[in-house]
Amino acid sequence: MKKKKPDLSTIIFALVILLMIIPQTRTPIQEGISKIRMFLFSPSTLKNEDQTQLQPFTYELTDLQGAPAHVEIGKGKVTFLSYWATWCPPCRAELPSIQQLYADYGDRMDFVLITHEDPKAIQSFLDKKQFDLPVYLPRMNTPEALKERTIPTNYVLDKKGNIVVKEQGATDWNSKKMRTILDTLLAH
Repeated sequence: MKKKKPDLSTIIFALVILLMIIPQTRTPIQEGISKIRMFLFSPSTLKNEDQTQLQPFTYELTDLQGAPAHVEIGKGKVTFLSYWATWCPPCRAELPSIQQLYADYGDRMDFVLITHEDPKAIQSFLDKKQFDLPVYLPRMNTPEALKERTIPTNYVLDKKGNIVVKEQGATDWNSKKMRTILDTLLAH
């Protein structure tokens, strides 16, 4: 009886599994897989019946230098809100697209990236990647409507505090579709 040779997809699959076992290769592989996912998924607006209206509130935060910060949510500005971490491969994969969006829209809307990590570690990560994103640590409990256990979880809220976009996992935030959504929200 003749043995069947493994096909190329089986060999590639076995190689990826083997590389995932090696700690030094795990994060780059996970980031790569997340980047592939990003090209497949672009943010979409939620249906009106699925949108949650937040009561306007002030997000009490601390910037990376330890200074208190206050961001008004639902009080007249469009807000991009992200819960993320430097150790999270999908978070790391989508940050370049968030940086590009921030570079073009940061002067017209609020960007709030929230993490619970050590400020020095965050700043070191941002410097290494050459990101100038507004990253904060929370000084209050996350509002119930924004609580999720998955990171990254990102929201786009309209000027009245409606959650218009909610995405979990790596997403291409710099897509034409997302820019159209933001342009529409900013015009109203």
